Amino acid sequence: MKKHIAAAVFAAALYTFAGAAHADCGSVSIAEMNWASAGVAANVDKIILQEGYGCSVELVTGDTLPTFTSMNEKGQPDVAPELWINAVRTPLDQAVSEGRLVVAAGILSDGGQDGWWIPKFLADAHPDIKTVQQALEHPELFPAPDDPKKGVIYNCPPGWQCQASLGNLFRALDGEKKGFEIVETGSAAALDGTIANAFEKKTGWLGYYWSPTAILGKYPMVRLSFGVPHDKAEWDACTSVMDCANPKVNSYPVSEVYTVVTKRFAEKAGIAMDYLKKRKWTNDVVNGVLAWQTDNQGTNEDTARYFLKNHEDIWTTWVNPEVAAKVKAAL
Repeated sequence: MKKHIAAAVFAAALYTFAGAAHADCGSVSIAEMNWASAGVAANVDKIILQEGYGCSVELVTGDTLPTFTSMNEKGQPDVAPELWINAVRTPLDQAVSEGRLVVAAGILSDGGQDGWWIPKFLADAHPDIKTVQQALEHPELFPAPDDPKKGVIYNCPPGWQCQASLGNLFRALDGEKKGFEIVETGSAAALDGTIANAFEKKTGWLGYYWSPTAILGKYPMVRLSFGVPHDKAEWDACTSVMDCANPKVNSYPVSEVYTVVTKRFAEKAGIAMDYLKKRKWTNDVVNGVLAWQTDNQGTNEDTARYFLKNHEDIWTTWVNPEVAAKVKAAL
């Protein structure tokens, strides 16, 4: 009888501990950033933390610098699911060392990627083209709409930092001498339109783009190598500076993209923090999810639920079976 009583007391203690671990999560504020991949990630976190861990979750509108500043100075919001830290690296390192913020995990396992891309159908048809330099040997594969004798490289919209890097790299690679010209797209929508048009007509396309995005989920593209490693000193001093006098060939940096939380949340969240330390996905997965969002005009919440219903093989590795069961039941 004593053994049975002891076992019952032990089981009750475990149950109480598990409940306390969930309850410790308490109220959580999550930044829903104003770009698609981050918005969907925030809603995935909301569903899992709320349904799986019993947290009370509030989404708040966010953007990189305002959200970081608020977390660093005011301790709110609790969680930034997708923070591109290259923009805030120095103050983030200081905030972490001084105990205000905690880096949980790299949410994009292969990092944010930008660079010069070509359609996959063109890469498959021309397996010899693996670098930007090799692409520039074939202006005929990337014909200008108004002059097929010239090749074109599509630029990012005005005001974006990538205009500086593309222009400098174009000059460093002697793009004009190789029969190419830069086409200014005017807006993100117009840039997307050039890619959609190239796939519709099965014509070549070469230009600047980035991942993860819905467009790359809908239209498979291949990122070309520049044939050299990324030189950060050169990038900071010249590649990223508009109209640099003497640009050299350089590679785009891989952007580090992390989930960042406040120290207060990290200390109170209990096992919910374990989830945020494990939660990560690839660009290919995000691209596909965002393509679904675009095609179905889905909200961030719709798209989060789509991901959870169609990619159990991914997200169930982030949580224990008990939490997974609760989330599945809530869907």
